[in-house]
Amino acid sequence: MRAARLIKMVLLLQSRPSMTAAELARELEVSERTVTRDAQALSEAGVPVYADRGRAGGYRLIGGYRTRLTGLARSEAEALFLSGVPGALREMGLEDAASAARLKVSAALVPSVRDASRSAAQRFHLDAPNWFKEPKTPELLPAVADAVWDDRRIVARYRRGESEVERQLEPYGLVLKAGVWYLCARVAGRGSYRVYRLEHFTAVDPGAERFERDDDFDLPGFWDERAEQFARSLLRTEVVVRVSPYGVRQLPHTVDPQSAREAVRAADAPDGDGWVTLTLPVESEEVAHAQLAALGPEVEVLAPVELRERFARDAIRLAALYGV
Repeated sequence: MRAARLIKMVLLLQSRPSMTAAELARELEVSERTVTRDAQALSEAGVPVYADRGRAGGYRLIGGYRTRLTGLARSEAEALFLSGVPGALREMGLEDAASAARLKVSAALVPSVRDASRSAAQRFHLDAPNWFKEPKTPELLPAVADAVWDDRRIVARYRRGESEVERQLEPYGLVLKAGVWYLCARVAGRGSYRVYRLEHFTAVDPGAERFERDDDFDLPGFWDERAEQFARSLLRTEVVVRVSPYGVRQLPHTVDPQSAREAVRAADAPDGDGWVTLTLPVESEEVAHAQLAALGPEVEVLAPVELRERFARDAIRLAALYGV
């Protein structure tokens, strides 16, 4: 514990010209008396910690005691500090490691780029979850993250419908999508890659056996492909609609954008009023009702009949509500 604190103290002093005892105590979460003792211990160990006395005094390193990371431009340093996603690192149990790494890099940087971490953090922030949703961190996420880092097979139990299934998996990567964690893994012995929602896991046994990664596996590319396949798999129903010119422009904002664009391209020429008739793939009639209602009078549902009748009832209710 103390050894780690002494190392952190040296790195803090390397990253700044000087620090007061109060500042060091706050950063190290100890008392100022402990800071004094630690500074004395470092000095006795040969680390040139110098104490400036007086009200404006503090601690600093002398004699050029510094390890520098040369050749790193400001833009590169800012990109490095920007690459960490604090919330995700915290949920994976890597917050302390990331903090130590950033501190070590800060201490090694030359003075002209040493404020890169603050510069990047004040300009960019990633807030992954959706609005109005409280993300829940899967309890087993840290164990799965460790296995991902170490290329270790895991035996996982997860809920599938009303039952539980056990699989031996080779965990290739984790993805955080809209506040939800997913594991991309290869089923041991099958060679196929699959995506698992981590909150459905009920047990994980990391084991000690390692697997050999496929160097050709591209996590971002794999995720993009599977995400698109998943989105398309949800569109199991078709509706036929007649849409105004304004409605055509707004359609990608209310239904699946790719499906909307494809439907518009496949449509016949507009009628005399400029309206076009489209066949749209949707998740269900219930979802289509909620989505198309946002277009109001810019869309007319032609089929299925049940959905058209539902919109007709909505129109009657609206007319009565507004006294038309």
